[in-house]
Amino acid sequence: MIEAQATARGIRTSAQKAGLVCDLIRGKGVNQALATLQFTRKTIARELAKVLRSAVANVQQKEGFGGDVERLYVLACYANQGTSMKRVRPAPMGRAFRVTKRTAHLTVRVAERPLKMARVTQEGDAAAKKPARVRKAVEAGARKTARTTAAKA
Repeated sequence: MIEAQATARGIRTSAQKAGLVCDLIRGKGVNQALATLQFTRKTIARELAKVLRSAVANVQQKEGFGGDVERLYVLACYANQGTSMKRVRPAPMGRAFRVTKRTAHLTVRVAERPLKMARVTQEGDAAAKKPARVRKAVEAGARKTARTTAAKA
């Protein structure tokens, strides 16, 4: 399984606000995640879309990548707290209030979904066995049909 990550450091938002948008795309396919970010009304969604595109570009550069972007999905997406800028705001009577302008580090990890392989059966085993739940459902349906036909007669 091929995976890659991209990180944007010092993005001008709080990690809590960015985490809300990260929750929207975690586990989704790349194309679906980009569409979700495009129509999200939060400002951080644009920055997160840039990081996601960068992660996709990073995985495309890796050796062993299959080349199918449709199989990529967002493995992890999180926002860590960055350095806070401390500023001073004038307050009444000669005092000062401290203002902290928070930043966040955005990280997106993208991975390739494994291919689903079809199970090959032997020639002698022409009728492959059905799973137990399917067999039970078929048997239950046959019993129900037998009861309804017996009740009509």
